[in-house]
Amino acid sequence: MKLRPRAALVGLVAVALLLTGCSTDPLAEQYREGSNKGFIAGDGSWTEIPIAERGDPVVWSGVDENGAALSSADYAGTVVVVNFWYASCAPCRAEAPALQKLNEEFAGTDARWVGVNVRDQAANATAFNESFGITYPSVMDVDNGSMQLAFSGSIPPNAVPTTLVLDRSGRVAARILGAVSEPTILETLVRDAIAEES
Repeated sequence: MKLRPRAALVGLVAVALLLTGCSTDPLAEQYREGSNKGFIAGDGSWTEIPIAERGDPVVWSGVDENGAALSSADYAGTVVVVNFWYASCAPCRAEAPALQKLNEEFAGTDARWVGVNVRDQAANATAFNESFGITYPSVMDVDNGSMQLAFSGSIPPNAVPTTLVLDRSGRVAARILGAVSEPTILETLVRDAIAEES
């Protein structure tokens, strides 16, 4: 069967587009690199969402590494920093001291911290906390993924680590995709959210 030149050209373009699409897929790139990281590394870019463009409040609940129940109701009326992480994630380990330092700096204010551990069991999370001096709780999300599901309708935390700032109403006000490499950016995002009219 003889292909017409136009049909052959369309076929080649389709194959080229398919191959191009694969080359921009972060997981495909990681597979080709052989890094076996198992996470999509964000670039630290941040987004601040204007009040008028924020979605509905995110309603969430879970159990922390100590077995205590946590929910969005416990944090009502405060600005909440939500950090998605797991213990063997290198960028998570790199940002942990900065997150704890900011948590300490904002103690006694209208801002609170909560982690979301997406892969580990409680013992691993507790060991991580002891290693890095983390004092805020983390919801253990590995078994049911309810936290990731709760936040997927607002701004999906599609990279680990991802840090979200929720306003006093529980709406996503800002996101840092990837490790918090510049703590002053997160500090500013939190202060902006605190300063907003409640």
